[in-house]
Amino acid sequence: MKCTKIFGIFLITLGVIMLFFYSADKFFSPPNENMIWGASFSPEYAQYLGLDMKETYKVILDDYKFKYLRLTARWDVVEAQRGKFDFNQLDYLINEAGKRQAKVVLALGQKTPRWPECNVPAWAQSLNDAEYFSALNNYLQSVAQHYKNNAAVEIWQVENEPFLAFGVACRALDSEKLHSEITAVKNIDSTRPVLITDSGELSFWNKTAQAGDLFGSTVYRVVWAKNLGYVGYDWLPAIYYRWRALWHGRDLAHTFVAELQAEPWMQNSNMTAANIAEQLQSMNLDRLQKNIYFAQKTGFSRSYLWGAEWWYWLELHGDYEISQYIKNLKK
Repeated sequence: MKCTKIFGIFLITLGVIMLFFYSADKFFSPPNENMIWGASFSPEYAQYLGLDMKETYKVILDDYKFKYLRLTARWDVVEAQRGKFDFNQLDYLINEAGKRQAKVVLALGQKTPRWPECNVPAWAQSLNDAEYFSALNNYLQSVAQHYKNNAAVEIWQVENEPFLAFGVACRALDSEKLHSEITAVKNIDSTRPVLITDSGELSFWNKTAQAGDLFGSTVYRVVWAKNLGYVGYDWLPAIYYRWRALWHGRDLAHTFVAELQAEPWMQNSNMTAANIAEQLQSMNLDRLQKNIYFAQKTGFSRSYLWGAEWWYWLELHGDYEISQYIKNLKK
């Protein structure tokens, strides 16, 4: 009987809290009609989908007309051999952006966007911690040195959700190590701001919100979880993101949606094994429009859409609904 009462009180309290949040969201979370829209791009993911990397990238630039891009300087790509840096692919991407006056957020670190995120070269994996983090900082400085005079690079992103270890087998970071990485980049180029990101759904931002000049949160609204299937976050209002940013002392003008879900979250992330009907369960035009509006209601200044490669994949499979909407999105 006592347990039943406690559970009942818990449910009533939870209901009151959610009612408060939704009321506040309705009246105190106006949409940012001037939000800047960008897109992330991964050559590796384009290739995973069977796409031509350069063709896909040009579609994002010329057909979808994005002027704000998030690219990645993967450690295992640019320094596959210790001390030998290969910037050919990344030079192409950044220079193509520059030709169109597009601005690039360049993500670098041991943990960078796109699953499995931990993109460490094979030679570094056997190093002890002292050698490893020294090599990591050397790579960071080498990338910063290479691009510090490139006007297309607007922002450095140091690590991706640096303290979120969920399902990711990178070396553990603490605030001191993250600060060391930020310092390594700023010692080469102090003119550009540093963006630090975190999960909007799986973190409280305690160690990340104030770590950089800019802060970016993910926004995922439908995910797939083992034993649960598709799980929605529609119960979580936009004002939750807005108030958390303000609570941590971040003004909204310097806070981004670093990843706005605009592609499916698939079982085992196996996009190519699923048909389009399965993909559309977690992302379709209606869901995308809701996510766009939700991002606006966070009040953040900028959102980078996640899934541009998939929109083009849909086009090649005869489905133009989402890509047409993207083309008409005011950027």
